[in-house]
Amino acid sequence: MKKTKILVTGGAGYIGGHTCKRLHSMGYEPIVIDNLSTGHKWAVKWGPLVEGDVANENLIKSIIKQYSIDTVIHFAANAYVRESVENPRKYYKNNVLGTINLLNAVLDAGVKHFVFSSSCAAYGIPKNMPITEEHPCRPINPYGESKLFIENVLKWYGKVYKLNWLALRYFNAAGADPDVVIGEEHDPETHLIPLTIKSVLGDHPALKVYGTDYPTKDGTTIRDYIHVSDLAKAHVLAIHYLKNGGESTSMNLGTGNGSSVYDIIKAVEEISNLPVPYKKGEMRQGDPPILVACAEKSNRLLNWHPEYKNIKSIIKTAWNWHAEKTT
Repeated sequence: MKKTKILVTGGAGYIGGHTCKRLHSMGYEPIVIDNLSTGHKWAVKWGPLVEGDVANENLIKSIIKQYSIDTVIHFAANAYVRESVENPRKYYKNNVLGTINLLNAVLDAGVKHFVFSSSCAAYGIPKNMPITEEHPCRPINPYGESKLFIENVLKWYGKVYKLNWLALRYFNAAGADPDVVIGEEHDPETHLIPLTIKSVLGDHPALKVYGTDYPTKDGTTIRDYIHVSDLAKAHVLAIHYLKNGGESTSMNLGTGNGSSVYDIIKAVEEISNLPVPYKKGEMRQGDPPILVACAEKSNRLLNWHPEYKNIKSIIKTAWNWHAEKTT
């Protein structure tokens, strides 16, 4: 039986790689395009890799024609908040202009469905909790602005050109493939869970805790951590939703549960049976005390329900991945 092919931009990256694995398990063939600026060749295991840039319209159109693609999942983007503040030009060029070039190629090639990797950074500083999709979107950095800008482009492209789309606003992606085939590997690494694990394994200096006097249960920031395999599952469900005539919209992906920095440290210590070396630092400007999702919309429309709801079970998969790499 001939497999349906899905174009996955940024499929050599963290969430993209896990989504390709999920697509393959569901009978699809992921066709990856990635310039490997942050992705890894070793993460592409379930379909061909085309090395190239999503901004190259002719390349995108040729891939779509060659593989008869009618659906695109778009992950490729720069995704460091601090870097976006220091170098906004890079983020508007790659995340905005690059994506618009991709969308124009997609339209010209007759693609019907488009799933966009968005972010809770589109909301900015939350006014209430948990955050629903009705919350005002007022991003406070170029990264968040770049994601919101493309969501607005998609609204118009959908209205005028009849492109069916979904924008999935992630909260904090975490964990690794439970089969330990792929995992999280960034350079530089900025995510709390891998940094905590690397500190225990001796691959990184002592963890820095940015702020311990926030108005939270233990003074540290609280985030909604969602397992990367659950995110991958949501993208496959998004394809089914669009192919079955679902309405174009934006929706949150999160568990609705918050874990503090100290919760993460405690969980890593319990899993590893080792102390986490850490030191206290100053608050980071613009860091909200709490970010937790209301994911009722994606639960209802996609029938998406996270399998990993406990932070310790999420961290356990990340620990297995990093521990195996060091052996």
